[in-house]
Amino acid sequence: MEAAEWVDFNDDQLLEKKISHLGLKLEGTELQPLIQQLYDELSQKGLVFHPPCHIGDEWFVPVGVPAIFVPFFLAHDRLRKLERKMVLEVEGETPDWFMRLMRHEAAHAYAYAYQLYRKKKWQRAFGLTSAEETPQFYRPRPYSRSYVMHLDDWYAQSHPDEDFAETFAVWLTPNLDWRARYKGWKALQKLEYLDELMRSLASKPPVHQPAYRIADHDCLNIKLKTYYARKRKVYEDSYPDFYDNDLKELFVAGPEAGGRVKASAWLRQHRRPLMNSVCLWTNERKYRVNKLLARLIDRCDRLDLYIRADDAQQHLQVSAYTTTLVMNYLFTGRFKRRN
Repeated sequence: MEAAEWVDFNDDQLLEKKISHLGLKLEGTELQPLIQQLYDELSQKGLVFHPPCHIGDEWFVPVGVPAIFVPFFLAHDRLRKLERKMVLEVEGETPDWFMRLMRHEAAHAYAYAYQLYRKKKWQRAFGLTSAEETPQFYRPRPYSRSYVMHLDDWYAQSHPDEDFAETFAVWLTPNLDWRARYKGWKALQKLEYLDELMRSLASKPPVHQPAYRIADHDCLNIKLKTYYARKRKVYEDSYPDFYDNDLKELFVAGPEAGGRVKASAWLRQHRRPLMNSVCLWTNERKYRVNKLLARLIDRCDRLDLYIRADDAQQHLQVSAYTTTLVMNYLFTGRFKRRN
């Protein structure tokens, strides 16, 4: 199917289409020059391997395969619009964001193409790798100077492979004086080692480059509605029910005094700015925080809770409480009940 056939479909019609039938490709899109930018950055470092790029269902490099998969929704404006409607944001939608992710994924491709994780010095610098996926939950140390800062959520601290990928991405970033940026940091030792390692690979072809077979990574042979049902379920499952006692302490029951409005109505009115604020300081997905707020609104309705509409202190407490719920979950994988 050509793009011209579905670009004007409404959302319901488009959701019925299989992603693999949309005729998507990276060539000729606004992503192509950004991919070329990555290749140019690698070439400027003397590196000759340019990881092949394919369309996938998310950002990833398959285990053992030195190839980068770019999310399908970035390949067309109409799909970016649908992605934003379904999950409220589009990962990698700006050129800067796209390039940060590409440099990170290129590192994984290089690790496989040159079997870097087998080197003893690599293991001493970053730790032992494994075939296990990066854990969804980890306890970062925000002020640690042992890791570089590149992607959000102190991602380098999540797994040895991600530590390497983040270090590589910082090293590759144009016009970044990483020696000055990380002066005095233990992370600088990793950057110096990586610089030495990459110099040793200059002009050398990859030692491991298995043939790419689309059947091995056929993740797009599903309808868009199935893709989003799965994606939204993953996001929604992140947040279980919360605790009524906390809500009763935060709000009051019944409109016993003047100046009070239903807490659910107040939350609906302030939902977007509250969501944006929480996402800004936690780096959590907008869809997840939005669903969390939806559940808060529902519970406040059921418990018949009220808020003082003109009380700035209570408004701040609502924001702080929501942020605390999200941060506890991000770092521990569960909500913590206040005792």
